[in-house]
Amino acid sequence: MKLERILPFAKILLEKAVSPGDIVIDATVGNGHDTVFLADLVGENGKVFGFDIQEAALESCMEKLVKRGLEKRAALFKTGHQNTKAWIPPEFHGRISGAIFNLGYLPGGDKSIVTIPDTTIAAVEQIFNMLSPQGVIVIVIYHGHPEGSAEKDILLQYAETLPQDKAHVLRYQFINQKNSPPFIVAIEKR
Repeated sequence: MKLERILPFAKILLEKAVSPGDIVIDATVGNGHDTVFLADLVGENGKVFGFDIQEAALESCMEKLVKRGLEKRAALFKTGHQNTKAWIPPEFHGRISGAIFNLGYLPGGDKSIVTIPDTTIAAVEQIFNMLSPQGVIVIVIYHGHPEGSAEKDILLQYAETLPQDKAHVLRYQFINQKNSPPFIVAIEKR
């Protein structure tokens, strides 16, 4: 297949936006795969700020970081992503080059703990305001469950209202697949 699948495409978008020494955000740490990926991208002089409300997610992520020797490149916070602005030091506001969200629930975790539209949109707004010019937010939307479907609808309505003089908004989706496959909404600050 020549078309990139969803998760590889998310990584391509981040690779284009993030350079060594950059500051980035993993807004939904989950099992830590994106945090590790971002820690590799930012190199020794960069920093990943990761957010999750579940201790198990943060522990899993830290184990992966330690195993790869990347733990000094990341700061993990047990709080919702709607609190990013409060936890990221002010000197990094306006310098964030990339951020990623994987919406829904923690794979292999408690499926009753899900991301919700209000906090997700609050987080996107805060992170957008902290982005550097041409910084990118990548949102992977999993909508194969009732809460995810509702979040998808509200998030798409929000994204469609972003002024084009402030942001480029992309939707990347396979439209002929069954079972509500995930898709990407990417927001680039102008």
